[in-house]
Amino acid sequence: MIDSDVRRARVSVFGYFGLCGAVVGMWAAGLPALDDRLGLGAARLGTALLFVSFGALISMPVAGRLCDRWSSRYVNMVAGPVCALSLLCPALASSYGTLIGGALVFGMGLGLLEIAMNVHAVEVERRHSKPILSAFHGVWSLGGAAGGGITALGVHAGVDAQGMLVAAALAGAVLFLPPARWLLAGAPDAGTAEQTGTAKTGRAVHWSLVLFLGTVVFAGHLGEGAALDWAALHARDVLDAGPSVAPLAFTVYSVAMTTVRLLGDGLRGRLGAARTIRLSGLVSAAGYVLVLLAPAVGGAGLGVAWAGWALAGVGLATIVPVVFSAVGTAGGSAGRALSTVTMFGYAGLLGGPPVIGHLADATSLSLALVIPGVLCGYIAAAGPAGIRALGPSRPEPAVRTSVDA
Repeated sequence: MIDSDVRRARVSVFGYFGLCGAVVGMWAAGLPALDDRLGLGAARLGTALLFVSFGALISMPVAGRLCDRWSSRYVNMVAGPVCALSLLCPALASSYGTLIGGALVFGMGLGLLEIAMNVHAVEVERRHSKPILSAFHGVWSLGGAAGGGITALGVHAGVDAQGMLVAAALAGAVLFLPPARWLLAGAPDAGTAEQTGTAKTGRAVHWSLVLFLGTVVFAGHLGEGAALDWAALHARDVLDAGPSVAPLAFTVYSVAMTTVRLLGDGLRGRLGAARTIRLSGLVSAAGYVLVLLAPAVGGAGLGVAWAGWALAGVGLATIVPVVFSAVGTAGGSAGRALSTVTMFGYAGLLGGPPVIGHLADATSLSLALVIPGVLCGYIAAAGPAGIRALGPSRPEPAVRTSVDA
């Protein structure tokens, strides 16, 4: 039976993921208004977005070490309000220069929270004794959609976008406080190694395996980035879809991914992590194959491409939760391990789409999209071996201990 502390912590982590997604969604939806207010243009806006990512990459390894030293509970209690308040920095920027600094600060707050809440989510799953991590990521996606929708409705109603971002930052800082009370109390997350008897092997953890699985996460995030940045453009430029129809390619992908993330824990519970990640890689690779074949089927090409993007979303949905769960419960320094694989993921998300763009410019977009398709095949081939080498594929029931709340 799952005790009440774990049930409350699960609700708390759902709150953290949903609020984090909402903060990111409101930031993303507010970018057009920010662009208009500061007269940025595509190039300078893109640079500002890169600085958000740089900030996250700077803070992620720090967050991992803090979780291992102080526990993810305490890091989350600080990181939630800090992440929300850091949105004030870009929201209040009065020039391009201050926006760059604000974007860096916002990225650092976001990276701190991303690691802390994922480390705590893994600990909740470990004590829950069955897969629950994928649903957390699904709620993050729902939070992002909600935040973006609120911003879009506000702008449509004539509400000042800058004012909404400021209000979101202040409200978010307050909303992170109630769920913090229910986070699991206990030792630093590195201490899970002692509980499972893997402390000595855990710290040498498998670092080669962590790096190896980092390449799997890199491949998965590159596939996500390719869909995010190129699905609509592929529909428009390769399949001649109209401007009102082309964006639906990404919508199909996004809906499929969010749905499977919300339901994917049951699949992992039945198949185990290794078989789940193999299936995920094969399905996402098949999706990219359909996308690549779409131009050859004439008038049905757009429908074939939509089916391909849907399959890509279904396959890519569970890769990150499966790897995070396996790495986080393997023993040793969970914070450092998760921050490492997350940094690999960010590298794929950031670096992949520009590489695809340059290759598309030199050859064609269809040829460039072979890259994520091949990498999805790599996930199917390499992922199961890495997961099995780490140890058990399912969360182990926690040893009941007495802890101070």
